[in-house]
Amino acid sequence: MMSIVVLMGLAICFIYWWVNKSVPLPTRSKKKKEKVRLGTMESLKFLVSSRYIRDLATLVVAYGISINLVEVTWKSKLKAQFPSPNEYSSFMGDFSTATGIATFTMMLLSQWIFNKYGWGAAAKITPTVLLLTGVGFFSLILFGDPFAPALAKFGLTPLLAAVYVGAMQNIFSKSAKYSLFDPCKEMAYIPLDEDTKVKGKAAIDVVCNPLGKSGGALIQQFMILTFGSLANSTPYLGGILMVIVVAWLAAAKSLDTQFTALRREEELEKEMERATVKIPVVAQDESGNGSLASDPALNPAGGDSSSSSSETTPRNI
Repeated sequence: MMSIVVLMGLAICFIYWWVNKSVPLPTRSKKKKEKVRLGTMESLKFLVSSRYIRDLATLVVAYGISINLVEVTWKSKLKAQFPSPNEYSSFMGDFSTATGIATFTMMLLSQWIFNKYGWGAAAKITPTVLLLTGVGFFSLILFGDPFAPALAKFGLTPLLAAVYVGAMQNIFSKSAKYSLFDPCKEMAYIPLDEDTKVKGKAAIDVVCNPLGKSGGALIQQFMILTFGSLANSTPYLGGILMVIVVAWLAAAKSLDTQFTALRREEELEKEMERATVKIPVVAQDESGNGSLASDPALNPAGGDSSSSSSETTPRNI
């Protein structure tokens, strides 16, 4: 395995050297827009001032915390189920393969989901599945004994079943990030005006991305210090996860309403712009010369109704 890693690293170095030496650079220089840089306090003020950006920030933070809480708790149970390094590595290899297949499949299905059900449904799929699998995962950990006789018929123990459910949860969450969550997040910026779009993205990059990544770790450290171990804090971590996912769903619903309204306004403005563009049709007179068709709207002072009716009237194109 380490030989493969070394060979891939050498291949990357060779490709990088070849691209820099052999591939010509583009000659046309394009002026790059200056990237808006917001400080932490400015980002917080902007997040508080805009409901739309605040809901979008809730999605980003909730995703980061949820994934961290689930993954760390799942890996602790995974080590308990597979204490042998060989068994653990074998399971993680199967897990990585399943994650790759699921990601590829979800990338193919994501376009159909967006076309069939829209942005709101696509944004709610990830938290809904995390909520359902999270309930199953923590239920098997906390209340696994009553399920033991039924699981034994399938050759499973409550711990092994919890490991499989947690694996399903992590597989879907990782595949959904690239196929549904990231596209939903980027599409949410589209109907915003340029100033809000740039500042909102900068604020989320400064505050929400680091908070989502570190928030789950901080919660777990606090729970471990308070209750003594990760196992003792598992019930409380499950409750926190449920609250975060419910807040995630509420923010997605609110954002869907605002996103749909903004898109309708944008489409209405485009339709009004197209409706105001009128191209009059040129009519030929007896001498063969072209002239604008007489119409009260175009020639208020000209001719009576009988003469104007014999000529072609303008049409909207």
